[in-house]
Amino acid sequence: MKSNEWLHGFRHSSPYINAHRGRTVVLTLSGEAIAHDNLLNIIHDITLLSSLGVRLVVAFGARPQIQARLDEAGHLSRFHKRLRITPEAHLPCVLEAIGALRAHLESRLSMGLINSPMHGARIRVTSGNFVAARPVGVLDGVDHGFTGHVRRLDLGGIDHLLAQGHIVLLPPIGYSPAGDAFNLSCEDVGSQVAAALQAEKLIIFTRHRGVLDANGALVRELTVAQAAERLAASADDGPDRDLLRAACEACVHGVNRAHIISYRQDGALLEELFTRDGSGTLVNDDNYEQIREARVEDIGGIIELIQPLEQQGVLVRRSREMLENEIDCFIVAERDGRVVGCAALYTYPEEKAGELSCFAVEPAYRRSGRGDDIFARIEAKAKNQGLARIFVLTTQTEHWFLERGFEKSSVESLPGPKSALYNSRRNSKVFVKNLA
Repeated sequence: MKSNEWLHGFRHSSPYINAHRGRTVVLTLSGEAIAHDNLLNIIHDITLLSSLGVRLVVAFGARPQIQARLDEAGHLSRFHKRLRITPEAHLPCVLEAIGALRAHLESRLSMGLINSPMHGARIRVTSGNFVAARPVGVLDGVDHGFTGHVRRLDLGGIDHLLAQGHIVLLPPIGYSPAGDAFNLSCEDVGSQVAAALQAEKLIIFTRHRGVLDANGALVRELTVAQAAERLAASADDGPDRDLLRAACEACVHGVNRAHIISYRQDGALLEELFTRDGSGTLVNDDNYEQIREARVEDIGGIIELIQPLEQQGVLVRRSREMLENEIDCFIVAERDGRVVGCAALYTYPEEKAGELSCFAVEPAYRRSGRGDDIFARIEAKAKNQGLARIFVLTTQTEHWFLERGFEKSSVESLPGPKSALYNSRRNSKVFVKNLA
């Protein structure tokens, strides 16, 4: 790394730092992740997130550690549909393994040696009986004993601790009113608590970079519908399936986004949260809100959205006929079946340039990041088409574009066809952003 490269990266991470401060993020660490050599780096990154004001819940698993305890005790492990069967005789081994891991994580999160990334952090870590559980019971004639599911969460207790700056540690164990302890899946705990807290993000660690396609390449983004299709089409019933299912369930129940990242990759957590492209796979709920290519049936919603801005002189007037002819250039942000944002990309292939135009967001959603999401999709579309720059003509929103990497330019910099059509009466200012 050059001497000033870290400075550039640090400066450009500030928008993401601001976006995550005060937000709730749930992390799911499997027993395999805890046993991996990269755990210490993950702990350092968790500490950094806490120091930056992120409200953190860490749900951890213990599958390999439980298996090791059972093997040492000479107990034969049994599974049914990937669920461990936990007879009463095995329960002491399960509790010992989970208790040891809990102490291990608490000790790592308590480090503060001089010359270490955690020096002076003084992290408060709290665990407890926040999870009420119920038994899985008998499935297909098989009694699962003390294997359980999440029944209820003490949200008030968890939220109070998060407000005090504590990291809340949730072991894969839950308790019943009868005083029984149940062995839980950490994916179940993480997904349920993220949904119940309406967390901003659920982060799931896996051994891969994220979700991989048939050729082993990373899938950067999946909607819940696409993820469900993958689950239905896949014959694999391994742990990766459980992770993707947990991500989908969290998004369907109110979590904004779920991320599947690698516990082997140093810095994967920070890269996922503080860079545009991230390090793993993003899963989001397309049924609730989505940004997509526009369709003819969206024209009515687009007209309703842009008419007030046309009347104010912010946007150039467009007829329905023009929108019908240019609908393939548009993307829309849809929420609950209603268009709440739109933008168009008109391309000039010979100049490798694209014009961002007809950019509008419903007033109620302008301060919640919809504009940034729409622009990110336009930018990605431009890059996919091999464009080298995007330009925009604006009369009233120049600062918004300056804050997103655009630079002021001149009419002469416009592609020839666009320059010839420039309306001097509007006196629009020209801004350009290079994509290289």
